Amino acid sequence: MPSTRRQVLQIGGTTILSALAGCATANPFGSKKSPSEYTLSVESIDVSPVEHALYEPDGGALFGTPARNALDDILPDGRHTTYGYKPLPSDAYVTHDGSYYQTKHVVTGRTKMERQLVRVDPVPKEQVPDDAVLIDTLERPSARVLKILHSYTQTDGESTAGLLREDAYVLRRPAERESRLATGDLDGRVVTMTESGTWAYRVHVTRKQIVETAYTALAISVADSRSQFREVVFGSRIDTELAPAKLAGAARELLNEAVARETYTETAPISDAFDTVLEALGLGAVDTAANGKLLWYDEEFYRYGLYINPPSS
Repeated sequence: MPSTRRQVLQIGGTTILSALAGCATANPFGSKKSPSEYTLSVESIDVSPVEHALYEPDGGALFGTPARNALDDILPDGRHTTYGYKPLPSDAYVTHDGSYYQTKHVVTGRTKMERQLVRVDPVPKEQVPDDAVLIDTLERPSARVLKILHSYTQTDGESTAGLLREDAYVLRRPAERESRLATGDLDGRVVTMTESGTWAYRVHVTRKQIVETAYTALAISVADSRSQFREVVFGSRIDTELAPAKLAGAARELLNEAVARETYTETAPISDAFDTVLEALGLGAVDTAANGKLLWYDEEFYRYGLYINPPSS
C-alpha cells in the first residue's frame, strides 16, 4: 500500500532525526525552521456546474465582438476563419437552440497579407515632451498593445514574448485595426505609463507583408439536452465528485469546517483526517500549490485549491 503524505512526512522526519542524533537542531545562528504550512481553500460557486461551464463572450469590442461574430457563423454547423489569431477559446462549451457544442480550431493554411506592426523605444524621463500621451487616456485596443510592449521592454522580453512577433505587436483584431495606433495618430508620439513621465516610450507603427496562419473555428455537437450536457460537464470539468458518506467521521467534519470557513490550515506533520481529505480531493501529490479545481460535494458546487508554505527559518 503506498505511503500517504502524512506517513512520508513522519518517516522522513524520523530518518532525519536519527541521522542527526547528537547534533544540534538549530542552525549556527541559533534559529529553528518553522514547519511547512498546508492551507486548503474551498470557495462556493453560486451558479450550477452547467452554467459555470458555458462560455459567453464579454461585451467589449476587442475580444467580445470577434467572438460573437464567430459564434454566429459556426453555430450550429458553420465555419469561421481568422488570420493570425483565434477569436474564440478552444474547447469552450456553448449552447444554441437547446443543444450544446464545443468550440474547436483547426489550421487551414497560411496567407501573406499586409499588417501594421507596433514597436516602442524607451524615452528618458527628462526628454518626455509636454504633449506626451498618458496611457490611461487611451481606449483599450491601443492601451493594451502599449502595455504589452512596456512589459516586454521592462522584462527584456521574458514576460510577453508569446504575444509579439519578435519585438513588435501585430494589429490583427478588428478593434485594433480601427484604433488610434492603426490610424497613425500615435505614430511618432511619446506615451507615458505614469503622470510623472516614468516609463515613457516613443511609438513606431509600420506596415509590412507577413505570413499569417489561417485558423478556422467550428463547433462540435456534444449534447442534445441539458441533462445530457450535465453529464458532459461532470465528465470533463469537475475534478472531484464527493459525497459526505464516503469520508470517515473526522475527515468529513474537517472538510465541512473548510467549506464553512472557506479555508483550513494545518502545519506538518498533518493529521490523518487532513491527509484523508487531501487524498479524496486529488491533492495528495501536490508539492507547492494547486488552484482552480472544481468540486461537487454534498450537492453543492465549489472551487478549491491547496497552498503549501515551505519551512522558513
